[in-house]
Amino acid sequence: VQLVESGGGLVQPGGSLRLSCAVSGNLFSLYAMGWYRQAPGKQRELVASITATRDSATTYIDSVKGRFTISRDNARKTLYLQMTSLKPEDTAVYYCNRLDIRLQLSWGQGTQVTVCS
Repeated sequence: VQLVESGGGLVQPGGSLRLSCAVSGNLFSLYAMGWYRQAPGKQRELVASITATRDSATTYIDSVKGRFTISRDNARKTLYLQMTSLKPEDTAVYYCNRLDIRLQLSWGQGTQVTVCS
């Protein structure tokens, strides 16, 4: 199974980006998924998660609540992260992976998000 992230870029503060994560294989709909990010010199952190259940329940870290929205399209086997009102502190490489750390897949290359004026 491969994870391929895309959609990052350079934006000004207050801007928006939509990240995508394409997941190969046929079990995506069964995976609870998460978006993670790693800023320079910092550990990777979980930013947002979404369950595999019908209600697709979501969670967010406090610093992105109200600004980021995680969603999934099981038919397209794709995970999304809509990011709005971006701040310089959101600058990081963003990754997707399964939420259960015991069952995580090999990490993809990530997608760089840089927020600066």
